[in-house]
Amino acid sequence: MSTAAASRGPEAVPRHLHATLSGHKGPVNVARYAKGAGKYILTGGQDRTVKLWNANLGTEIKTFAAHGYEVLSVAVSHDNAQFASSGGDRSVFVWDVATAVTTRRLAGHMGKIHVVEFNEDATVLASGSFDSTVRLWDLRAQSRQAIQVLEEARDAVQTLHIGSTYITTGSLDGHVRTYDLRKGELRSDFIGFPVTAVVPTQDNQTLLVTTLDSHIRLIDMTTGKLLNDFIAHTNNEYRCRGCFGHGEATVVCGDEKGVVWAWDLLDAKPLQPNPPPKVHHKVITWTEHHPIEKGELLTASADGNVKVWRQAEVE
Repeated sequence: MSTAAASRGPEAVPRHLHATLSGHKGPVNVARYAKGAGKYILTGGQDRTVKLWNANLGTEIKTFAAHGYEVLSVAVSHDNAQFASSGGDRSVFVWDVATAVTTRRLAGHMGKIHVVEFNEDATVLASGSFDSTVRLWDLRAQSRQAIQVLEEARDAVQTLHIGSTYITTGSLDGHVRTYDLRKGELRSDFIGFPVTAVVPTQDNQTLLVTTLDSHIRLIDMTTGKLLNDFIAHTNNEYRCRGCFGHGEATVVCGDEKGVVWAWDLLDAKPLQPNPPPKVHHKVITWTEHHPIEKGELLTASADGNVKVWRQAEVE
């Protein structure tokens, strides 16, 4: 955990609206920054498309259309040359960014696919589904078959993260499961409420867990111990993905009322303004902090808009 950043004192959520990305017809379910400098944003929506945007200009660059159902998840490879998307199709789509064509379609799930993620070098892809399984795909192999299927969940898998030696999953059955790939061991932590998002700290020591009881919990990845609990927002029905703020000194999450909350990581107190202003007309489905810029984050909403927020130039 970045205690050095935390000791400087947390900053509130950026409140200066830099750009509004309005190109989707209907709810936007996911929005991801490109890797590295984060100059681009990929968004996926109920309108079955993935769109690529210039984050700085707020302009649409390209539309990727091949899905037959809504898009629920997007993952970007480390070199930004390809991305994966998933949703109601029951297949994972792998795209070449330059040509905007699908290079692979990976089928095997029996229900909609809520989440897809690459490993660090984009050789393996993991997908989590309504069918309660996680499937691992080797992108170097000619075979289109999954190389492994994780079947421990008892309800839909909503979220996952692939680390260098582990995979962490979150399910509506209320469990966070961590698979140690080196030891072949499974650790299961019962949170008690449906899990919709898991985000690890960069040191892989702690995990931010968003659940459908209006709580975001910080847990120790080794012991499962509860380290902190963030409350005040409203999140009982929809996936509202929370994240860490800059330097992991804060926790940020949009909620079902269209407001964005921020908390101090160490004392879990909501930052000002409290309560926050309403910035979307409907539920905020996704919140993601810029990979390197201190004062930038994005919010995606069921109101059809993605908004890019920055710190005001003059404080």
